Amino acid sequence: MDAVAGRVRAAQNAVARISMAPLLVRAGIFVLVSAGFALAFPAEVLSGRPVLFLAVAALLPAFGPRRLWATFTALVTVGGWLLATDGYGRPVALWRLLAVAALLYLAHTLCALAALLPYDAVVDPELITRWLLRSAAVLLGAAVLGVLLLQAAETRGGAGYQWVTVLGLLVAVGTAALLGWLLRRR
Repeated sequence: MDAVAGRVRAAQNAVARISMAPLLVRAGIFVLVSAGFALAFPAEVLSGRPVLFLAVAALLPAFGPRRLWATFTALVTVGGWLLATDGYGRPVALWRLLAVAALLYLAHTLCALAALLPYDAVVDPELITRWLLRSAAVLLGAAVLGVLLLQAAETRGGAGYQWVTVLGLLVAVGTAALLGWLLRRR
């Protein structure tokens, strides 16, 4: 019984020590994952019982950003997108695709930040601002590059989509190789 009481006291102490910045980062994770679900899933799925499951799924990476929950929610979002486009026949709109991709990236990067911040960390707001500005720059660059590649695919006719897919695959492999080389160089 003493062990249970000790854990309850430790949990109360941890809750009392929570600071505002890590709490806001974790709330941001929940909001971004929920918005990603809302954009990715069809409206027919979002009415009713599945909303409760999606809300619980959106809470998981906020509470456990170091665990697999960020990847899990990203896969659920992609599954919702596939369900909406293939299962319910929703046309692929560029704005929706870019928005879902941006929300996935922002949720992922906030999970990385939350994994570094203890609950009781005192954080300068400038740190979070710089983190989000860097993320916004990455999103802007990716959106511009994606639109340019899409335009290039449309000018090349029917085979353009294959060309863009192969180019995107080469960029992804090159990025992975560069990151692996940088990690080994340490």
